[in-house]
Amino acid sequence: MKKLYMKQKVFSLSGKFTVMDEEQTDAYYIEGSFLQIPKTFTIMDPARREIALITKKTFSFLPKFFVEVDGREELTIKKKFSFFKARYTIDSAGVEVRGNWWDMNFEVLQHGNVVGSVSKQWFTWGDSYEMQILDESMEHLIIALVVAIDCVKADEAAAAAT
Repeated sequence: MKKLYMKQKVFSLSGKFTVMDEEQTDAYYIEGSFLQIPKTFTIMDPARREIALITKKTFSFLPKFFVEVDGREELTIKKKFSFFKARYTIDSAGVEVRGNWWDMNFEVLQHGNVVGSVSKQWFTWGDSYEMQILDESMEHLIIALVVAIDCVKADEAAAAAT
């Protein structure tokens, strides 16, 4: 089992942050586009090679985010029409999120088997998440999923503030 930690910088306009391993060494770099359409987040390995890309679809009635991992579109996060509480679905072949993903406490399953889990760390400055990777072949997808869900939540908070 491998543990990774993601901590966003609270006052970073560009959306740059890192994913660290258990020794607090930078394992991945994440860069968000600033004032760019469509809004994207790029996840890179330590050699700065792109391993995943999250893109918000522009010009859609309800928000939709596409997640590509290692050059393949892996999943889509879509907002469902709702009058009260925001509801989202995750579409993917074989990947499922079980638990309270809106509060960032969930398990990631592939074909019914748990491959990782995510938990939000409370009482920290900025958003901090702990990711437990049980299947290392799913590491890139789990990191991309956490960044994508966090992006969805930030987009929802920005919409609610206006």
